[in-house]
Amino acid sequence: MLKVKICTVIGAVGGAIATAMGGWNAALQALVIFMGIDYATGLMVAGIFHASPKTSGGGLESQAGFKGLCRKFMMLLIVLAANQIDVLVGVHYVRDAVIIAFCTNELISILENAGLMGLPIPKAMKNAIEILKKKEQQEGVHNG
Repeated sequence: MLKVKICTVIGAVGGAIATAMGGWNAALQALVIFMGIDYATGLMVAGIFHASPKTSGGGLESQAGFKGLCRKFMMLLIVLAANQIDVLVGVHYVRDAVIIAFCTNELISILENAGLMGLPIPKAMKNAIEILKKKEQQEGVHNG
């Protein structure tokens, strides 16, 4: 009986969160999957390959992992805010545009993690990642 109550509460909370984010659809599902893959591959890079650029020794560090989870939580909050803009303005594309942008960012991070694990990444993909990183760094300098 307790198990049923716990499952009901978790289902209700999850449903409420998904509804506030514009509903559970393929876009939100893809983002959550990409976020999970990125986090898991980041753990592998640090824990198994000891090649994480986010820690001094390249290994696992709880603070780095927590920061990663905080960033992913913030991404979901931005999706929530984007959905509210859709509702406010009466459109249906701001949330999806935000999700697509975050999915692209997560995919780049997944590819970087794969490269850090020693997987061969096609040169065209490496070049695209480098261009995006440089652009991001330049924007950070101009905005920071």
